[in-house]
Amino acid sequence: MQAMNVVVCVKQIPDPAAPASLDPGTHTLNRTGKLILDDSDSYGVEMALQLASGEGDAVTLVSMAPNGETSGLRTALAMGAAGAILVSDEALAGSDALGTAKVLAAAIKRAGADLVLTATESTDGYTGTTPVQVAELLGWPSVTFAKKVSVETSTLRVERQTEAGYDVVESPLPAVVTVTAGVVEPRYPSFKGIMAAKSKPVDVLTVADLGIDAAQVGAAGARQVITDVVEAEARAGGEIVVDEGDGAQRIATFLEQLKVV
Repeated sequence: MQAMNVVVCVKQIPDPAAPASLDPGTHTLNRTGKLILDDSDSYGVEMALQLASGEGDAVTLVSMAPNGETSGLRTALAMGAAGAILVSDEALAGSDALGTAKVLAAAIKRAGADLVLTATESTDGYTGTTPVQVAELLGWPSVTFAKKVSVETSTLRVERQTEAGYDVVESPLPAVVTVTAGVVEPRYPSFKGIMAAKSKPVDVLTVADLGIDAAQVGAAGARQVITDVVEAEARAGGEIVVDEGDGAQRIATFLEQLKVV
């Protein structure tokens, strides 16, 4: 079997354990401090490492982050990835999901990917649209919500999670696959891996390096804008139903109002 380069799109996010702050002008998340690897992406990294276990196989990371930030990438490199491409450019500030997808797709082309793995969505954005946009821009098949992934010669085989169980989906390569949390158990970086990660190559690129027009990305090219951010409404108290012989009917009526049944 020919050597395979598995690319994993990883997002570096502000530490969820620290208080989050928003830019007052754009209502976007403040990303000026240290960033960490999004937990949801660790499953894709682990799956890639398991798939790229043959001679000559490699795992390459692709990420987009401000200020040349590599802390989260180094965590994934310590897990065993061979190298990374980081796109970092002031012109990318304020990018929406489509702008991000344009950048990632261009970086993936540069990496020469045979298979791309991503999380189903990031834990700081939750749009869930970027991976399929990347696939569309590349002109590749996309398979979402994978609970098991295998590659046989040039055929991708995925068990795709559904509400009723799973579907078995086959696709030619290259392809883009989103993996669910729990698909594998991510390994902890060893001390040896952490030390080795410090010397692994991280290719830092700008928008110009990728041949992308800066007007098509960042705030200038965004088609999605956050107009306001408000506190979530306090949860209202529940209704206590006292069964006086009609309890079952009252519950059924309540569920009908919620359109649950």
